[in-house]
Amino acid sequence: MVIDVTEYSDPGCPWAYSASPDLAVLRWRYGDGLRWRLVLIGLTEEREQYARRGFTPQRSARSQRSFSRFGMPFSHEVKPAVAATARMCRAVVATRLLAPELEREAFRALQFAQFTTPLVLDEDASLREALATVPGLDADAVVAALDRDDVTAAYEADRAEARTAAGGATEFQGKHATSDGPVRYTAPSLIFRAEDGRTLEAGGFQSLEAYDVCIANLDRTLTRRGPAASAVEALAAFPGGLTTAEVAAIMTPDLQVRDLVAAEGELIDAVAEGRVRRRPLGDDALWTLVEGA
Repeated sequence: MVIDVTEYSDPGCPWAYSASPDLAVLRWRYGDGLRWRLVLIGLTEEREQYARRGFTPQRSARSQRSFSRFGMPFSHEVKPAVAATARMCRAVVATRLLAPELEREAFRALQFAQFTTPLVLDEDASLREALATVPGLDADAVVAALDRDDVTAAYEADRAEARTAAGGATEFQGKHATSDGPVRYTAPSLIFRAEDGRTLEAGGFQSLEAYDVCIANLDRTLTRRGPAASAVEALAAFPGGLTTAEVAAIMTPDLQVRDLVAAEGELIDAVAEGRVRRRPLGDDALWTLVEGA
């Protein structure tokens, strides 16, 4: 049995980025029992939308401090400008069309670039630099496709779907937004659908327990894996790598406090042993398993 998960998100949203440890736990815990589909929200089409709301590079850098409590890496740099997210979302959609197996990695690469580098990601050169970090992805081809008709059509379809939250659980909880008119999902919103058609909705930023209870109520035939016994075991399930917070989350039993210091210590030991590679990322790192180690 499989549960389909529709994830409404945007690589420019700090809430979606901060939910990464919990989403990593879901992938670890249920593996192929969850079939994911990413729908790009397209939070803003142009920089001026942020300027009109009072968002400045300084304000954006300061606001990142409040998200550090969730454990994901940040650089807290004051960028030259606050980027609209449409171009980032188009890049993910273009990757979906050109190399669908790399869509998730492209999405993560843009998140990391958005929150841990000075890159302004509504500029094509910056998008190309960020996407070039994804092994096997032709960043030039993706950027060249951003304004193709098929990419535009797919992106607009995503945007339209993301703006269908009216009357649902997300709006009922007040986790929706109407920043550009229609009632839309905020990032990350997850809709779980069982094979018999039953659905449960976890709109906006939620806890791991909220996601987990949705799954438990839809399908209890799924295999539910317990916490990873080690950092290396966690990394083995994620070839693209994990941040310290994601590793710590995967290793933590239900309702226990995540120990990022202990997880990082174990990861450092694994680097010294030649089993793990560390890539600096803002104020933290992305850890990957050394092939064959």
